[in-house]
Amino acid sequence: MNHGPDSTRATSAEWQDGKAVRRKGLDRKQVELAALERDSTEFRYFLPTMITGLLATPAYVRASVASFAGDHSKIIAKKLERQAVLRDTAKHFTFVLTEQACRWPLLPAGDMAAQLDHLASVSRMPNVRLGVIPMEGHLPRAPLNVFTVYDETLATVEVTTGALVFRDPDDIQEYLNDFRTFEGYSLWGEDARIKLTEWTG
Repeated sequence: MNHGPDSTRATSAEWQDGKAVRRKGLDRKQVELAALERDSTEFRYFLPTMITGLLATPAYVRASVASFAGDHSKIIAKKLERQAVLRDTAKHFTFVLTEQACRWPLLPAGDMAAQLDHLASVSRMPNVRLGVIPMEGHLPRAPLNVFTVYDETLATVEVTTGALVFRDPDDIQEYLNDFRTFEGYSLWGEDARIKLTEWTG
């Protein structure tokens, strides 16, 4: 039996099958995420494709789950309940969003403008850093996946068919390195808010 470094590292990764999650109920996944958020203090979200639920307006949350079968009321309620964690000033959040994530027209134009205005409002919270990466200039590193790093102990990576959960320190360090790279491409503070205003047009 192989007990070498590769074997140990493999046991530090977990695959969460998307179909299995949907069978159990997407609202249960929200409970698991809320537990992670309760037990962590430092959060880093890299969002190259869509706006995460913590930053979403009710309209955006509804649109983000519309393609799933069944009653959406519980998952919508739980996604919106989770946003209360942003008001916990003992926790610190850094969000990096690409221009594509901000501008993908999941909603009609007026509702998308309201969503971007909401991002600007959240960016003013004292425990939140929100950066945006405009699709201009030279960006030598390309994003691959949505990922989140909780403290420096766990990373989750979302793909179409599910999610990977990493606990190995080497894996987590790779995602932290990627995150720092994308932070360097981002606009912050008033510069980010100016871009968000431009993108509502």
